[in-house]
Amino acid sequence: MDRLSFHDQIYKNKLKSFLLLAIILAVLILLGYVIGKTVGQDYFFIIMIIAIIFSVGYIWFGYYNSHKLALASVKAKPASHSAYPLYNNVVEGLCLASGLPKPKLYVMQDNNINAFASGRDPKNAVICVTTGCLEKLDKHELEGIMAHELSHIANFDIRFMTLTAVLVGMIAIISEIFLRSLFWRSMGNSDDNKGQVIFIILGIVLAILAPIVTVLVQLAISRKREYTADATAVKFIRSPTGLKNALKKIQSEVPPRTSEEKHHYNKAIAPLFISDPFKRKISGLFATHPPIEKRIKILENM
Repeated sequence: MDRLSFHDQIYKNKLKSFLLLAIILAVLILLGYVIGKTVGQDYFFIIMIIAIIFSVGYIWFGYYNSHKLALASVKAKPASHSAYPLYNNVVEGLCLASGLPKPKLYVMQDNNINAFASGRDPKNAVICVTTGCLEKLDKHELEGIMAHELSHIANFDIRFMTLTAVLVGMIAIISEIFLRSLFWRSMGNSDDNKGQVIFIILGIVLAILAPIVTVLVQLAISRKREYTADATAVKFIRSPTGLKNALKKIQSEVPPRTSEEKHHYNKAIAPLFISDPFKRKISGLFATHPPIEKRIKILENM
């Protein structure tokens, strides 16, 4: 089998992410057009204004506080240089090589290997690892994991996913308001009803399906960003071996069994981690992460 180029992987995955984002935009435009035809332009503008205010307000808060909320949810503690010298040294070395500012480092208590990055930009980024990550990985494996997380920061994945979340949130809110408005508004005279029946039906179907479709697209974008981060990590350290071996160790771990172990993680931030912390047997459209075995296979061919 021919060797894969990490440059090609990065380009293809970014292209696929933008194409998926274009699908969300297309759904938003189509939903707006159908609703506009159904309820009239004046009423539609009211729906749009309300949706934009709610979506932007919610995302604005999340955008500036997402890393704080994520760290608080897993009870993460700052990782000082004296307490975690290897962790700090590895990240510092990678930051020097990549030209990125050093993010703030944190540690959370958990025996399984995992890590996540958050923050709105490289200057306001954080990386959090589990105690299992620091205890079970050697230097090269830890370097691979850190390169992956720094790749998310360098690729502005948080900002990209925030934009996606804004659009998905707007679609969900617009759909909800539209469906509720059908019960509020007067249906007018019978001639108008006959002329609008098709658009009303289309509007109802689209309002129900659009949020589901866009969430699936959002998950697909999240999976593509993981592949991109893997490829960018190889670009940073010029070797896939450390990350590949770390993923193999993650693959061999058992899922959390007790309720206490499961409560280490908030489901809302599970997609941020390098692998699904719940080890759920979910594949295909509803998966938050790409299959680890597929990620390993790609890295083996680089």
